[in-house]
This record gives sequence, C-alpha cells and structure tokens, in this order.
Amino acid sequence: MSDAAPKLTIKQWDLDDRPREKLKEKGAHVLSVAELFAIIIGSGSEGESAVDLMKRILHPHKNGLKDLQKISLEALTQFKGVGPAKAVKIKAVLEIAVRLQNQPYLPKKQFTSSALVYGFLSPLLSPLEHEEFWILYLNQSNRLLKKKCLSKGGISQTVVDVRLALKVALELGATAMILAHNHPSGNLTPSKQDLEITQKITKAAATFDILILDHLIVSEKRYFSFKDENII
Repeated sequence: MSDAAPKLTIKQWDLDDRPREKLKEKGAHVLSVAELFAIIIGSGSEGESAVDLMKRILHPHKNGLKDLQKISLEALTQFKGVGPAKAVKIKAVLEIAVRLQNQPYLPKKQFTSSALVYGFLSPLLSPLEHEEFWILYLNQSNRLLKKKCLSKGGISQTVVDVRLALKVALELGATAMILAHNHPSGNLTPSKQDLEITQKITKAAATFDILILDHLIVSEKRYFSFKDENII
C-alpha cells in the first residue's frame, strides 16, 4: 500500500501557485510552459492537475515546444487525460505561435509633419457630417501607438473629456499627442472653444511631461494646423 500523499488539484493550491491567478497578478512572462498550456487545456485527469499533465507531456521531449509542435493529434491523445478537444487546443496554440513568429514586422506610422497627419486622418474625418475629436498617441519617435476617437458631437461642436484623453496616454506610456477634429462646415478658422480645449489639454498634459505636438482642424480638401500657425 502506497504512503504517497494525494496530489492536489489546482483549486487546492495556494493562490500564488494557480496559473490563472499568477498570470493576472504577475504577468504571463513568469509562467512556465506547462503552466501556460494548463490554462489552455483547462483541466487535468483524475488525481493529476492540468500543470502536472502538461509537465508529463513535455518531459520526454528535450526541445520542449519544438518537439511538441511535431507531435500529431493522434499521438497527443495517447497521453492519459488528453482527449481530442485538449489535443486540438494544444495544436491550435502552437500554430498561433508559428504564425506570430512568421508575421512580417510593420513599423509604426511616424508623423513628422502636419501634412502626414492630415493624410492619415482625412479619410476618417473629412466625409463626416458631424464633429468628431480624435487623438493620436505617440512615442518618443513620434510613431503611432494608438488612434482614438475621444468624442462625437453635433454639426458645430463636440465635448472633450480631458481626463479620458490623459488616462489613455498614461496607459499607453505615450510621450506626445496630436489633437484633431473636423469642421463639417468647411470653415477652418479655430473657434473660441477650439482654442480653449487646446490650451486646457496642453496644460494638463504638461503635468505628466506629455507634449501636444499639434492640433489639426480637418475639412474635405484642406486643413488648419495650430503648430504651423504658431498657436502651439
């Protein structure tokens, strides 16, 4: 009769040792390959956790993931606790990894002039019959991290939430922003509200060392740049 202690299921582990909780608290990079796959397959077999099951599958293969990639679906199902559904999940994740590795690198869009900004935003803003306020969030090289429509309004104006604008910038780690909105009327003259919101965002962003590089007013065929006109 064996005196070996029964193995604990993942739910019986300390919170810090559970793969899902560990990923949430510490990030995916701290998890082992077995722990990552355990999250994918969801469960182990009777008396064996999903992590132990994946350790057992990975153990015979010296090259880990590369050898696992070569295993057929049929061979995977020969491991106790791995049915067709789990085998398919494992193979699907491995295929995603291959495609990600083979994906060509596409440099982020870089904005070095108001003309480039207009060319990028014009297809989005020019056709609209209502106002929209957009922000381009940039890194230190003025490359695009994210574009975001901050608000939509009526024919003549839109309301801008400065707190939301900065919240997104801080989440992205952006060091610069470019503001833009359209004038459906075609009149490119900045309104009093346009000037006020530009100053308000610029002042608030400076608190976090975030630069406002420009503010563009966009129409169908032309644009107005606050930077080009030395307003910023």
